[in-house]
Amino acid sequence: MNTREKREINRMHLCLPSLSVNEGVARGAVSVFCAQADPAVTQLSDIKCAVSEAVTNCIVHAYRGTVGMIYITAILYADGVRVIVKDKGCGIADVRRAREPLYTTDAANERSGMGFTVMESFMDRLAVHSRPGKGTVVVMSKRFEKAAVKE
Repeated sequence: MNTREKREINRMHLCLPSLSVNEGVARGAVSVFCAQADPAVTQLSDIKCAVSEAVTNCIVHAYRGTVGMIYITAILYADGVRVIVKDKGCGIADVRRAREPLYTTDAANERSGMGFTVMESFMDRLAVHSRPGKGTVVVMSKRFEKAAVKE
């Protein structure tokens, strides 16, 4: 997606408690929202996997056993989608290290440390912004091969 020539087609906002059951709700909602652009099934699957990982990170890590809110925004453009997943949890002290494959802060609970790696592999762009004590924002973009958005 060319950042200078984006034309927003549609936008969705979703706010969910950080309950494990809501991972599937978020994944499904974003997928259905993106379907209006008629992307390839593989692209929808990629988006679903990335959203699943981002939301799971909020559920498992952001609120550390308590329930907080997860804020999801999906913005549809003529040539793709941007998905923003935000929490107001504990934040990440070292984002660069957290993005390394196999790095985890929760090895005791058998977490693989592959969440950001999975997001990055399924999306075209991934940015992670975080402040300890303030929360984390994950911004993911996916370009559609043959976008046919119905306005």
